[in-house]
This record gives sequence, C-alpha cells and structure tokens, in this order.
Amino acid sequence: MPRSSNWAATGGTWRRSFSGTWRDSGGSARDGGSRQGGCDLLETVSLLVGTVLLRPYVFAFLAVYLFLASRQIGWTRTIAWTIAGYAVAFAAEYGSVHWGVPFGDYYYIPATQDRELWIAGVPFMDSLSFTFLSYTGFTCAWQIVAAWKTGPFLRHGSPADPALYQGIRRSPAVLVVGALITTLLDVIIDPVALMGERWFLGKIYGYRHEGFYFGVPLANFVGWFAVSAAIIVVHQILDRWLPQAKASYGARPIPYLALGGFALFFFVAAFNLAVALWLGAWGVFLAGAVLAAGFLFAALRIVMAGRLFPMAEASGLNIDRAR
Repeated sequence: MPRSSNWAATGGTWRRSFSGTWRDSGGSARDGGSRQGGCDLLETVSLLVGTVLLRPYVFAFLAVYLFLASRQIGWTRTIAWTIAGYAVAFAAEYGSVHWGVPFGDYYYIPATQDRELWIAGVPFMDSLSFTFLSYTGFTCAWQIVAAWKTGPFLRHGSPADPALYQGIRRSPAVLVVGALITTLLDVIIDPVALMGERWFLGKIYGYRHEGFYFGVPLANFVGWFAVSAAIIVVHQILDRWLPQAKASYGARPIPYLALGGFALFFFVAAFNLAVALWLGAWGVFLAGAVLAAGFLFAALRIVMAGRLFPMAEASGLNIDRAR
C-alpha cells in the first residue's frame, strides 16, 4: 500500500486531496466508493503502525501512563483522560499552526507524512504526547497538594481521611500546580525537540520567530500552561460525574505506586536530557538537568515531609479503593 500522496492506478494517476477525495491528474473528483474507503483505512492503519515504529519512545511513555493512571484513577477515567486530552491538544495544535494561538506562530514540516500518521496537518504522536505529559503533571500535583492537607497513611494502606485525599485531585490547587509541572516538562523537552534534525525525531516543526529560550518563544510555554490546565480541568469536571470506580487491580498493592508520576517525570526528562548530552548541547542539558533535579528534590521533600507515604505497604494504595 503506497503511503505517498500520489499513486498509480489503472486508468491514470490519482492524487489524494486534504479532504480525502481522490482526484485524477486532471483535477476532477471521482467517487472511489468502497475502494476509496478501503484504501483510506489501510493507509491509516499502515501509517499508525509506522508511527509506533518511528516513535517507540512516545508509546513507551504512553504505556507507563496507562499503567499508572489505570491504577490511580481507574480505567474509565483513564480512557476519558486520554480521549479528552488528545482532543484538547489537537485543537490547540491546529489553532497554533493556522492562527498562532495558543502556542504562538509556529509551523509543522510534513517531512514524515509518508511514514507516520498526521491528522489535518498535525502529527498524531504530538497531540498524543499531551495525554501522558499532562497526567504526569496532574498526579505529581495531586500528591504534592495532598501532602500539605492530609495526614499520614494508615498501616493498612488507606489515607487517614480518604474523602479529603480523593477530593484534593479536583481542587484548584491541583489544577494550577499540575499545569505548572506539565509546563516545566515542556521547558525541558522543547529545546531538545527543536533540534530534531540532529537526532531521530527529525525536523518536524519550527517557530517563525526565534524565541529567547534556546530558540523557544515565551508564547509556547504560556500555551502549554493553558492547554495543560484545560486538560486537567476537563478531567476534574468529568471526575465529578463519572461513576465511582472499583478496585482497579486485584493483585497485591504495588509499593509507592502513588509516587509513579514522579518516576514518569524523571523518565521523560532523562530521555530528553540524554539526547541533549548526546548532541553535545551543553546549555540545553545543564538548564534542563537543573530544572528537573530541582523540581524532583523539592517535590519529594514536600511529599515525604507531609508523611503521605510513610511505609511501602501503605503507599501501594489502590487510589479508588478508599472510596
């Protein structure tokens, strides 16, 4: 199955327009019927597989997110987060490449359209990344804010005040702190991604006006905060309406599972810092390393000082079990 915009067929050469209609070389539209639908479906599947093969690191982080979120908030909320998060992120990406809002005036370079899935001029993997990055910020914020407001966990693995602990994830404090943490991740990621032509990401985007932070403009970070906050607030609204989840895993509690967001933050940051180090981008590496280490040190001190997770057997709590 060809993956380019042109392909040869019996009776002439055809082109696919952005609307998905098949046109001949003369420009007239023809109804491909079931053949068109079948070709579109096969090409989409082929490009989706190509996306996984081209961006395995994205799907590795996605898998960790799905594992973590499904055990912290249950599968129903995890699926809702993924769908809503992707939709919000895609709308933001589309708005930015067409109108410069909310990330500023930047553009995508369709160099990989024949190898991975793009939707309406936006790489599928790019919008998908927002789901696990925003959840990382959200769950880290949840534990940080909870450390200030709840007592220590009890020995049998339940928080001293389960209702308060669960309700904190819907608080304005988690919304703001979660959006800030997600934006911090992008401060580490974006300068590395902007050098994509020097590593296996590839040169897929650029800014029309070079920014102050290793080429990244301030508008990008403002946009990340706004979009992350939008994803989190959508979840907080849905969280109030979705049915209460049952225990999401029947196996033994996983020690320190509730701290998994900090581990995911570390893995994402470490991956990007390793790329920066490999490229010899010392300024990007040092700035990102200081930000990542500073956040993790301060955040974990807050969590531990709040005695939220005083023992391994307690911290493996199934988050929804306490309800």
